[in-house]
Amino acid sequence: MKEKLLDLLACPTCGGDILLAYASTYEGKEIIEGVLTCKKCDREYKVVRGVPRFADLGKIEADKAETAENFGWQWTHFTQEDPKYNEQFLGWLQPVKPEFFEGKVVLEGGCGKGRHTKLAAQWGAKEVVGIDLGDGVESAFALTRDLPNAHIIQCDIFKLPLKRAFDYAFSVGVLHHTPDPKKAFLSLASKVQKGGHISAWVYGAENNEWITKYVNPIREGFTSKMSQPVLYQLSKLPTLSLFLTTKLVYRPANIAAKPVAKKLFYNDYLNHLGTFGWREQHNIVFDHLVAPTAFYISKEEFEDWWNDVKAQDVEIIWHNSNSWCGFGRV
Repeated sequence: MKEKLLDLLACPTCGGDILLAYASTYEGKEIIEGVLTCKKCDREYKVVRGVPRFADLGKIEADKAETAENFGWQWTHFTQEDPKYNEQFLGWLQPVKPEFFEGKVVLEGGCGKGRHTKLAAQWGAKEVVGIDLGDGVESAFALTRDLPNAHIIQCDIFKLPLKRAFDYAFSVGVLHHTPDPKKAFLSLASKVQKGGHISAWVYGAENNEWITKYVNPIREGFTSKMSQPVLYQLSKLPTLSLFLTTKLVYRPANIAAKPVAKKLFYNDYLNHLGTFGWREQHNIVFDHLVAPTAFYISKEEFEDWWNDVKAQDVEIIWHNSNSWCGFGRV
């Protein structure tokens, strides 16, 4: 944890300023072990292995803890980076471009292994704070600790330990895995200053009926309850099928005969997946099978979120024919 993060922190219980009580271990400018305290209510929060800890998984709701545990395991094992992450990230954030980050104080709602936190920092954000509830913060901190403008916090997205001090907030692929996606979005938006912006990418209800009807029952009743190491191995079987299909059918068809390819089942998304290698496709399959909670959001419902925060200049974009990208000014 870098000391300048204190300027952005607020007690998640009372909203008071957070102070550094003491630091027992430093590595360069990073506080590796220490204690933070609230100036107002005197509550204490630890800094452990470089990450401020504002959440105790043993004391939060079972559904949140299960999601945090499952995804936390994922992000400490799928730690690879892919050169296509830039393009993929911008696809989820559209219409935002890299230059939009320049000079902004940025909040990421659900940072996973930190790959997007790193990109936001590299694209010129003044400061970028990535939050997550699970053990993925360990990988995120390792990935970003050498960036002077990047910070990682372990906390609950519904109880953010932050001031309303951000110019831009975004959440990619996280809100629909929370117990209440809209409430999580509102919590994120509450930390954006007036005139700031927010982006969100969520699974769409439209065109995903086959997933909600056939895949969700398997995920909810079976795969999300398995041990993560066992699921890691088991998920290689559907990954093999996906990998061969995208590489041998969808990619060649879209290159050779685009009009014909457009008639293939789920073409936009599967063609997109065909640009990734085995490791990333395995990550994607595992991601879909490990989640205890997953909501699919209709366009009408998604639009209501933006209306509730009185956002202006809102753009809702249909992405890969299976998900929604949203962007607006708070």
